[in-house]
Amino acid sequence: MVAYTYDFSLVVAAVFVSFMAAFTGLALTKGISQLPINARKTLVVMSAFVLGGGIWSMHFVAMLAMDFPIAIFYDTLLTLGSALIAILLVGLALLLMHFRTRSPGNMVAAGILLGSGIIAMHFLGINGMRGCLPVFELPGKIIAIILAAVMGVAAVWVAYGKRTKQNIVAGTLVFGLSVVVVHFSAMYWTGFLPQPAPEAMTASLENSTLAIIVTLAAFVICGTFLLSAVTFIAPGAGAAETPQPGGEPDPLPETADAAAQPTAAAAPSNGAAPIRYDPVEVRIPYERHKKTYFISSDAIAAVRAEGRYTYLYAENEKLFCPWSISEAEKRLPASQFHRTHRSYLVNILHVTSFERRKDKAACLFEAFAHLPAVPVSRTRIDPLREALGL
Repeated sequence: MVAYTYDFSLVVAAVFVSFMAAFTGLALTKGISQLPINARKTLVVMSAFVLGGGIWSMHFVAMLAMDFPIAIFYDTLLTLGSALIAILLVGLALLLMHFRTRSPGNMVAAGILLGSGIIAMHFLGINGMRGCLPVFELPGKIIAIILAAVMGVAAVWVAYGKRTKQNIVAGTLVFGLSVVVVHFSAMYWTGFLPQPAPEAMTASLENSTLAIIVTLAAFVICGTFLLSAVTFIAPGAGAAETPQPGGEPDPLPETADAAAQPTAAAAPSNGAAPIRYDPVEVRIPYERHKKTYFISSDAIAAVRAEGRYTYLYAENEKLFCPWSISEAEKRLPASQFHRTHRSYLVNILHVTSFERRKDKAACLFEAFAHLPAVPVSRTRIDPLREALGL
């Protein structure tokens, strides 16, 4: 086996890179579930690049810390491919957290994807070594895989159990530590054999070239870390939020009844007389900053289920409501609020258009830009059409 030593200053740098990337990626995702879908996609991609790039940068800073007595090169395709797989798997985990319900099953799946990104990146990246042939011991592989999965799930559970500052900091510690622990655990059970130089050399990176690339990646991570940290610690930013499973209540303007008042009639498009309603106003509770406020049901366009709780869509904001979807359906006036899907109640007085596509349908709300098209289940299409006067 080829003997090597560590430059511990670079080991420390690798640890710092891991924690900075973890904090930046998790801080970028705070509150994005309340944003319009395109903005959410952009921030998920940015977070995936930071977290996946952080995994990759930590690994190769740690590899550069290893001082071998022979020249070491890295296969270009495998080295860059290892970054791609880390970004892809982390991105899939973030998609689960920000585009699906945060159920325990989805959180575990996201954590396993996160851990898979760490371990896949490690083994693909280290197999790109040239000059030395890495030899992996089976116990080390098994332990590293288990550690990656368990710590990945723990990182997701801590960071997304409650979307508070404290949880993001704790999630940073768990995620950053998981990358470091998995790497050095796998390396403990990895040996290196001298490898004869191949006759035909594939495209490869020398240590000096790799160091430049990794340094540039680290600069980007440091810059985004500083920007995220300033936003994170700014006075009033990220104030205490109501703990809840599967949601992200961010600080919102203190305007409860800002939505425009709906009309009192729904006009059918076929020229018939409009259906008249005498809506009964209901005060709906919502929570913000550990306080309970109330908003008129007339100001709500839709109610969406989120685990055991719901979100209310007002004109310019999305509010966390402690009612379940069943409780909301029971309490809200049936003349206005119709169940269109197992996860949605809609206020038909705010529906501006109705789309029918074969056996699927959707309700649209032009005045509520943050509310996506609400799906209508096949069995609920006809009752909803009747309520809309179609």
